Amino acid sequence: MLSTKEQLAKKTGPYGVGRFSYLQSLVTEFQDTTTDEAKLEVLANLANFAYDPVNYEYMRKLNVIDLFLDCLDESNEKLVEFSIGGLCNICLDKQNKEHMLKNGGVSLVIKCLSSPVEETVLSAITTLMYLITPSSKEEITSLPVVECMLRFSMSDNKRLSNLASIFLQNYCNPSQIEAARNAQKKYLSQEHVTT
Repeated sequence: MLSTKEQLAKKTGPYGVGRFSYLQSLVTEFQDTTTDEAKLEVLANLANFAYDPVNYEYMRKLNVIDLFLDCLDESNEKLVEFSIGGLCNICLDKQNKEHMLKNGGVSLVIKCLSSPVEETVLSAITTLMYLITPSSKEEITSLPVVECMLRFSMSDNKRLSNLASIFLQNYCNPSQIEAARNAQKKYLSQEHVTT
């Protein structure tokens, strides 16, 4: 449920732990903990808080977006899944989107398309759609990404195929799709020759 700052102040009262303090304690716990299990729990909480616009300013002050971006390079697939989920939740905000675009977010999110975890891939596709701007569109609709979306659009997994189809229909022009199809055909013919 979305909240206002006034509702949060009323709920916590004058002596309660405020939202900023709570989020700050989560970030500190994430940085101080040494176990993956504790990191996962904290990251899941931060990703859940990322959906509520009232938290955006706090999350920017606490560098949570950078924390999410940093975790996209982790080898632990669950950390990546929760991080891309948090980015997907938070990136509709203009300031958050700009921060992600200026700090290499697009290339990190694109790498998530090759994850074996379905939720990670779905969040990555959605995040890429949210991150499209006139200046980021070329990178987001580059040939490798469009090829990937073509493969996903043919998946038996309906969630994946539907989302990839939306990406192709809404963000790619016919010449990009044709170029991706031709690249796939070329790759398949070369693979056939080598086997």
